[in-house]
Amino acid sequence: MKWIWQYENWYDFTYDSTKLVEFENEFHKNIGIIYGVVSHLESESLENLKIDILTQEALSTSSIEGEILKRESVQSSIRKHLGLKTDYRKVQPNEAGIAEMMVNIYQHYDKPLSDETFFLWHKMLMNGRRDIEVIGDYRQHAEPMQIISGNFSAPKVFYEAPPSTQVRNEMERLIAWYNFQIDNPNRMPSLIFAGIAHLYFEIIHPLEDGNGRIGRALVEKAISQKIKTPSFNSLAKVIDSNKKAYYDALQSCNHSKDVNKWLLFFAKTLLESQQYTIKMVSFLVQKSRFFIKYNDINERQSKVLLRIFEEGIEGFRGGLSAANYKSITGASAATVTRDLQELTNIKALTKKGELKYTRYFLNLIDL
Repeated sequence: MKWIWQYENWYDFTYDSTKLVEFENEFHKNIGIIYGVVSHLESESLENLKIDILTQEALSTSSIEGEILKRESVQSSIRKHLGLKTDYRKVQPNEAGIAEMMVNIYQHYDKPLSDETFFLWHKMLMNGRRDIEVIGDYRQHAEPMQIISGNFSAPKVFYEAPPSTQVRNEMERLIAWYNFQIDNPNRMPSLIFAGIAHLYFEIIHPLEDGNGRIGRALVEKAISQKIKTPSFNSLAKVIDSNKKAYYDALQSCNHSKDVNKWLLFFAKTLLESQQYTIKMVSFLVQKSRFFIKYNDINERQSKVLLRIFEEGIEGFRGGLSAANYKSITGASAATVTRDLQELTNIKALTKKGELKYTRYFLNLIDL
Protein backbone atom coordinates (compact mmCIF):
# COMPACT_ATOMS: atom_id res chain seq x y z
CA MET A 1 0.00 0.00 0.00
CA LYS A 2 1.30 3.45 -0.93
CA TRP A 3 2.19 6.06 1.64
CA ILE A 4 0.09 9.21 1.24
CA TRP A 5 2.93 11.26 -0.24
CA GLN A 6 3.34 8.71 -3.04
CA TYR A 7 -0.02 9.69 -4.53
CA GLU A 8 -0.32 12.45 -7.13
CA ASN A 9 -1.20 15.81 -5.55
CA TRP A 10 -1.24 14.11 -2.14
CA TYR A 11 -1.46 17.49 -0.37
CA ASP A 12 -4.97 18.12 -1.79
CA PHE A 13 -6.56 16.71 1.34
CA THR A 14 -10.26 15.82 1.33
CA TYR A 15 -12.63 16.45 4.24
CA ASP A 16 -16.22 17.37 5.04
CA SER A 17 -16.09 20.92 6.41
CA THR A 18 -19.76 20.79 7.48
CA LYS A 19 -18.80 18.35 10.25
CA LEU A 20 -16.54 21.02 11.76
CA VAL A 21 -18.80 24.08 11.71
CA GLU A 22 -19.99 23.64 15.30
CA PHE A 23 -16.42 23.07 16.48
CA GLU A 24 -15.29 26.26 14.72
CA ASN A 25 -18.09 28.26 16.32
CA GLU A 26 -17.24 26.86 19.75
CA PHE A 27 -13.57 27.66 19.16
CA HIS A 28 -14.29 31.35 18.54
CA LYS A 29 -16.72 31.47 21.46
CA ASN A 30 -13.99 30.15 23.75
CA ILE A 31 -11.52 32.69 22.37
CA GLY A 32 -13.93 35.39 23.48
CA ILE A 33 -14.31 33.86 26.94
CA ILE A 34 -10.56 33.49 27.44
CA TYR A 35 -9.66 37.01 26.37
CA GLY A 36 -12.66 38.45 28.18
CA VAL A 37 -11.39 37.03 31.47
CA VAL A 38 -7.74 37.77 30.67
CA SER A 39 -8.58 41.43 30.04
CA HIS A 40 -9.58 41.74 33.70
CA LEU A 41 -6.36 40.25 35.07
CA GLU A 42 -3.85 42.53 36.73
CA SER A 43 -0.50 42.76 34.96
CA GLU A 44 1.18 40.41 37.45
CA SER A 45 -1.54 37.77 37.09
CA LEU A 46 -1.44 38.07 33.29
CA GLU A 47 2.33 37.62 33.37
CA ASN A 48 1.92 34.54 35.57
CA LEU A 49 -0.66 33.11 33.19
CA LYS A 50 1.68 33.57 30.25
CA ILE A 51 4.55 31.91 32.11
CA ASP A 52 2.39 29.05 33.40
CA ILE A 53 0.99 28.20 29.96
CA LEU A 54 4.35 28.42 28.19
CA THR A 55 5.94 26.28 30.92
CA GLN A 56 3.18 23.67 30.83
CA GLU A 57 3.26 23.43 27.05
CA ALA A 58 7.05 23.09 27.03
CA LEU A 59 6.86 20.28 29.59
CA SER A 60 3.96 18.52 27.87
CA THR A 61 5.22 18.69 24.29
CA SER A 62 8.50 17.19 25.55
CA SER A 63 6.68 14.55 27.60
CA ILE A 64 4.79 13.42 24.49
CA GLU A 65 8.20 12.48 23.05
CA GLY A 66 9.21 10.70 26.28
CA GLU A 67 11.44 13.53 27.54
CA ILE A 68 10.74 14.53 31.15
CA LEU A 69 11.96 18.01 32.09
CA LYS A 70 12.08 19.87 35.41
CA ARG A 71 9.27 22.39 35.77
CA GLU A 72 11.33 24.84 37.85
CA SER A 73 14.19 24.84 35.35
CA VAL A 74 11.96 25.33 32.31
CA GLN A 75 10.03 28.09 34.06
CA SER A 76 13.24 29.85 35.09
CA SER A 77 14.49 29.74 31.50
CA ILE A 78 11.18 31.03 30.14
CA ARG A 79 11.32 33.95 32.57
CA LYS A 80 14.86 34.69 31.39
CA HIS A 81 13.87 34.73 27.71
CA LEU A 82 10.93 36.99 28.52
CA GLY A 83 13.35 39.41 30.19
CA LEU A 84 11.95 38.79 33.67
CA LYS A 85 13.65 38.19 37.00
CA THR A 86 14.87 34.61 37.50
CA ASP A 87 16.36 32.57 40.31
CA TYR A 88 19.53 31.98 38.24
CA ARG A 89 19.27 28.22 38.68
CA LYS A 90 21.33 25.90 36.49
CA VAL A 91 19.26 24.83 33.49
CA GLN A 92 20.04 21.86 31.26
CA PRO A 93 20.53 22.54 27.51
CA ASN A 94 17.33 20.73 26.48
CA GLU A 95 15.31 22.68 29.06
CA ALA A 96 16.79 25.98 27.91
CA GLY A 97 16.19 25.06 24.27
CA ILE A 98 12.50 24.22 24.53
CA ALA A 99 11.94 27.29 26.72
CA GLU A 100 13.59 29.55 24.15
CA MET A 101 11.48 28.06 21.36
CA MET A 102 8.21 28.54 23.28
CA VAL A 103 9.02 32.19 23.95
CA ASN A 104 10.02 32.73 20.32
CA ILE A 105 6.66 31.37 19.13
CA TYR A 106 4.83 33.64 21.55
CA GLN A 107 6.78 36.80 20.73
CA HIS A 108 7.08 36.38 16.95
CA TYR A 109 3.85 34.58 16.07
CA ASP A 110 2.95 37.20 13.44
CA LYS A 111 6.03 36.75 11.24
CA PRO A 112 5.50 34.96 7.91
CA LEU A 113 6.39 31.28 7.93
CA SER A 114 9.69 30.42 6.21
CA ASP A 115 12.44 27.83 6.09
CA GLU A 116 14.32 30.03 8.53
CA THR A 117 11.43 29.74 11.03
CA PHE A 118 11.84 25.99 11.18
CA PHE A 119 15.62 26.15 11.16
CA LEU A 120 15.64 28.59 14.10
CA TRP A 121 13.22 26.47 16.12
CA HIS A 122 15.29 23.39 15.33
CA LYS A 123 18.52 25.03 16.53
CA MET A 124 16.81 26.02 19.76
CA LEU A 125 15.27 22.60 20.30
CA MET A 126 18.48 20.70 19.54
CA ASN A 127 20.46 22.85 21.99
CA GLY A 128 23.37 20.82 23.35
CA ARG A 129 22.76 17.79 21.11
CA ARG A 130 25.84 16.07 19.68
CA ASP A 131 24.11 13.06 18.14
CA ILE A 132 22.29 14.98 15.40
CA GLU A 133 24.07 15.23 12.05
CA VAL A 134 22.13 18.22 10.66
CA ILE A 135 20.88 20.95 13.00
CA GLY A 136 19.16 24.04 11.64
CA ASP A 137 18.39 22.56 8.24
CA TYR A 138 16.25 19.85 6.68
CA ARG A 139 17.39 16.26 6.91
CA GLN A 140 19.84 15.07 4.29
CA HIS A 141 20.52 11.42 5.11
CA ALA A 142 20.03 8.83 2.39
CA GLU A 143 18.36 6.18 4.56
CA PRO A 144 14.56 6.29 4.92
CA MET A 145 12.97 8.44 7.65
CA GLN A 146 10.81 5.88 9.43
CA ILE A 147 8.70 5.79 12.57
CA ILE A 148 9.34 2.38 14.05
CA SER A 149 8.37 0.49 17.19
CA GLY A 150 9.32 -2.91 18.55
CA ASN A 151 12.75 -4.49 18.92
CA PHE A 152 15.53 -4.65 16.36
CA SER A 153 14.76 -8.25 15.41
CA ALA A 154 11.10 -7.56 14.62
CA PRO A 155 10.58 -3.83 14.02
CA LYS A 156 7.20 -2.49 12.91
CA VAL A 157 7.20 0.48 10.54
CA PHE A 158 4.26 2.74 11.38
CA TYR A 159 5.17 5.35 8.81
CA GLU A 160 7.84 6.20 6.25
CA ALA A 161 8.25 9.87 5.25
CA PRO A 162 9.29 11.24 1.84
CA PRO A 163 13.01 10.78 1.06
CA SER A 164 15.38 13.57 2.05
CA THR A 165 15.90 14.54 -1.60
CA GLN A 166 12.21 15.43 -1.80
CA VAL A 167 11.92 17.35 1.47
CA ARG A 168 12.96 20.83 0.34
CA ASN A 169 10.41 20.91 -2.48
CA GLU A 170 7.67 19.59 -0.20
CA MET A 171 8.46 22.22 2.45
CA GLU A 172 8.46 24.98 -0.16
CA ARG A 173 4.93 23.94 -1.12
CA LEU A 174 3.81 23.73 2.52
CA ILE A 175 5.18 27.17 3.36
CA ALA A 176 3.60 28.74 0.27
CA TRP A 177 0.22 27.15 1.12
CA TYR A 178 0.46 28.28 4.75
CA ASN A 179 1.30 31.91 3.96
CA PHE A 180 -1.39 32.05 1.28
CA GLN A 181 -3.99 30.99 3.85
CA ILE A 182 -2.78 33.65 6.28
CA ASP A 183 -2.87 36.32 3.58
CA ASN A 184 -6.40 35.20 2.63
CA PRO A 185 -7.90 34.55 6.10
CA ASN A 186 -11.44 33.84 4.92
CA ARG A 187 -10.53 30.91 2.68
CA MET A 188 -10.18 28.30 5.42
CA PRO A 189 -11.59 28.12 8.99
CA SER A 190 -9.08 28.31 11.84
CA LEU A 191 -9.40 24.73 13.10
CA ILE A 192 -9.13 23.18 9.63
CA PHE A 193 -6.15 25.39 8.81
CA ALA A 194 -4.23 24.62 12.00
CA GLY A 195 -5.09 20.92 11.83
CA ILE A 196 -3.96 20.55 8.23
CA ALA A 197 -0.80 22.61 8.88
CA HIS A 198 0.21 20.16 11.61
CA LEU A 199 -0.66 17.07 9.57
CA TYR A 200 1.07 18.43 6.44
CA PHE A 201 4.27 19.04 8.40
CA GLU A 202 4.19 15.64 10.11
CA ILE A 203 3.69 13.83 6.80
CA ILE A 204 6.84 15.47 5.39
CA HIS A 205 8.75 14.93 8.67
CA PRO A 206 11.48 17.23 7.36
CA LEU A 207 13.92 17.27 10.27
CA GLU A 208 16.32 14.73 11.64
CA ASP A 209 14.71 14.99 15.08
CA GLY A 210 12.14 17.18 16.82
CA ASN A 211 9.39 16.90 14.20
CA GLY A 212 6.63 16.30 16.74
CA ARG A 213 7.54 19.25 18.95
CA ILE A 214 8.05 21.61 16.03
CA GLY A 215 4.85 20.37 14.37
CA ARG A 216 2.91 21.26 17.52
CA ALA A 217 4.71 24.61 17.66
CA LEU A 218 3.39 25.23 14.15
CA VAL A 219 -0.16 24.76 15.47
CA GLU A 220 0.40 27.50 18.06
CA LYS A 221 1.73 29.83 15.39
CA ALA A 222 -1.13 29.02 13.01
CA ILE A 223 -3.82 29.69 15.60
CA SER A 224 -2.15 32.87 16.83
CA GLN A 225 -1.86 34.21 13.29
CA LYS A 226 -5.50 33.35 12.60
CA ILE A 227 -6.80 35.18 15.69
CA LYS A 228 -4.14 37.91 15.34
CA THR A 229 -2.86 37.63 18.91
CA PRO A 230 -0.77 35.09 20.86
CA SER A 231 -2.97 32.11 21.64
CA PHE A 232 -3.44 30.84 25.16
CA ASN A 233 -3.85 27.16 24.35
CA SER A 234 -2.92 24.04 26.30
CA LEU A 235 -2.88 21.71 23.29
CA ALA A 236 0.23 19.71 24.22
CA LYS A 237 -1.07 19.30 27.78
CA VAL A 238 -4.26 17.67 26.49
CA ILE A 239 -2.47 15.56 23.85
CA ASP A 240 -0.03 14.30 26.49
CA SER A 241 -2.92 12.77 28.43
CA ASN A 242 -4.22 11.02 25.31
CA LYS A 243 -1.16 10.20 23.22
CA LYS A 244 -2.44 6.95 21.75
CA ALA A 245 -5.52 8.63 20.25
CA TYR A 246 -3.30 11.43 18.91
CA TYR A 247 -0.98 9.04 17.08
CA ASP A 248 -3.88 6.89 15.89
CA ALA A 249 -5.55 9.96 14.37
CA LEU A 250 -2.34 10.99 12.60
CA GLN A 251 -1.75 7.46 11.34
CA SER A 252 -5.26 7.34 9.87
CA CYS A 253 -3.85 9.60 7.14
CA ASN A 254 -0.79 7.47 6.35
CA HIS A 255 -2.32 6.02 3.19
CA SER A 256 -5.23 8.31 2.38
CA LYS A 257 -5.97 11.93 1.48
CA ASP A 258 -9.21 11.67 3.50
CA VAL A 259 -8.36 13.56 6.71
CA ASN A 260 -11.80 13.67 8.36
CA LYS A 261 -10.80 11.46 11.29
CA TRP A 262 -7.73 13.56 11.99
CA LEU A 263 -9.56 16.89 11.77
CA LEU A 264 -12.35 15.73 14.08
CA PHE A 265 -9.81 14.55 16.64
CA PHE A 266 -7.82 17.77 16.30
CA ALA A 267 -10.90 19.98 16.67
CA LYS A 268 -12.12 18.16 19.78
CA THR A 269 -8.65 18.23 21.31
CA LEU A 270 -8.16 21.94 20.67
CA LEU A 271 -11.54 22.75 22.23
CA GLU A 272 -10.56 20.64 25.25
CA SER A 273 -7.30 22.57 25.48
CA GLN A 274 -9.26 25.83 25.51
CA GLN A 275 -11.37 24.54 28.40
CA TYR A 276 -8.19 23.72 30.30
CA THR A 277 -6.91 27.25 29.64
CA ILE A 278 -10.18 28.72 30.92
CA LYS A 279 -9.68 26.70 34.11
CA MET A 280 -6.12 28.05 34.40
CA VAL A 281 -7.33 31.63 34.07
CA SER A 282 -10.03 31.04 36.68
CA PHE A 283 -7.42 29.43 38.92
CA LEU A 284 -5.28 32.58 38.77
CA VAL A 285 -8.27 34.72 39.66
CA GLN A 286 -8.94 32.41 42.61
CA LYS A 287 -5.30 32.67 43.67
CA SER A 288 -5.52 36.45 43.81
CA ARG A 289 -8.74 36.30 45.83
CA PHE A 290 -7.28 33.62 48.09
CA PHE A 291 -4.36 35.73 49.27
CA ILE A 292 -6.56 38.80 49.68
CA LYS A 293 -8.85 36.78 51.95
CA TYR A 294 -6.03 35.12 53.91
CA ASN A 295 -3.66 38.07 54.22
CA ASP A 296 -2.78 37.59 57.89
CA ILE A 297 -1.16 34.13 57.69
CA ASN A 298 2.46 33.73 58.74
CA GLU A 299 5.47 33.60 56.41
CA ARG A 300 5.77 29.81 56.55
CA GLN A 301 2.13 29.29 55.70
CA SER A 302 2.33 31.78 52.86
CA LYS A 303 5.39 30.03 51.43
CA VAL A 304 3.66 26.63 51.45
CA LEU A 305 0.43 27.94 49.95
CA LEU A 306 2.34 29.68 47.17
CA ARG A 307 4.19 26.43 46.51
CA ILE A 308 0.87 24.57 46.15
CA PHE A 309 -0.42 27.19 43.71
CA GLU A 310 2.79 26.79 41.68
CA GLU A 311 1.75 23.20 40.95
CA GLY A 312 -1.17 24.59 38.96
CA ILE A 313 -4.73 23.34 38.74
CA GLU A 314 -3.90 19.79 39.86
CA GLY A 315 -1.94 20.91 42.95
CA PHE A 316 0.24 18.38 44.78
CA ARG A 317 -0.52 14.90 43.54
CA GLY A 318 -2.43 13.23 46.36
CA GLY A 319 -2.54 16.43 48.42
CA LEU A 320 -0.18 18.24 50.81
CA SER A 321 1.27 16.15 53.63
CA ALA A 322 2.91 17.23 56.86
CA ALA A 323 6.19 15.92 55.41
CA ASN A 324 5.75 18.20 52.37
CA TYR A 325 5.16 21.16 54.69
CA LYS A 326 8.26 20.38 56.73
CA SER A 327 10.38 19.96 53.59
CA ILE A 328 9.26 23.32 52.18
CA THR A 329 9.63 25.33 55.40
CA GLY A 330 12.20 23.43 57.47
CA ALA A 331 9.90 23.85 60.48
CA SER A 332 9.76 21.45 63.43
CA ALA A 333 7.06 18.78 63.61
CA ALA A 334 5.23 20.72 66.33
CA THR A 335 5.24 23.91 64.26
CA VAL A 336 4.06 22.05 61.16
CA THR A 337 1.13 20.58 63.12
CA ARG A 338 0.19 24.00 64.53
CA ASP A 339 0.45 25.79 61.17
CA LEU A 340 -1.65 23.18 59.36
CA GLN A 341 -4.27 23.23 62.10
CA GLU A 342 -4.54 27.02 61.83
CA LEU A 343 -4.92 26.86 58.03
CA THR A 344 -7.63 24.23 58.44
CA ASN A 345 -9.45 26.26 61.10
CA ILE A 346 -9.64 29.37 58.92
CA LYS A 347 -10.73 27.13 56.01
CA ALA A 348 -7.78 27.99 53.78
CA LEU A 349 -7.15 24.24 53.56
CA THR A 350 -9.44 21.25 53.80
CA LYS A 351 -8.28 18.12 55.60
CA LYS A 352 -8.81 14.55 54.42
CA GLY A 353 -7.68 11.28 55.98
CA GLU A 354 -6.23 10.48 59.38
CA LEU A 355 -2.80 10.04 60.98
CA LYS A 356 -0.05 9.35 58.41
CA TYR A 357 -2.63 9.38 55.62
CA THR A 358 -3.75 12.95 56.37
CA ARG A 359 -3.62 15.24 53.37
CA TYR A 360 -4.52 18.89 52.86
CA PHE A 361 -6.04 20.60 49.84
CA LEU A 362 -6.64 24.24 48.88
CA ASN A 363 -10.16 25.39 49.66
CA LEU A 364 -11.21 27.55 46.71
CA ILE A 365 -14.95 26.99 47.04
CA ASP A 366 -15.77 29.94 49.32
CA LEU A 367 -13.80 32.61 47.43
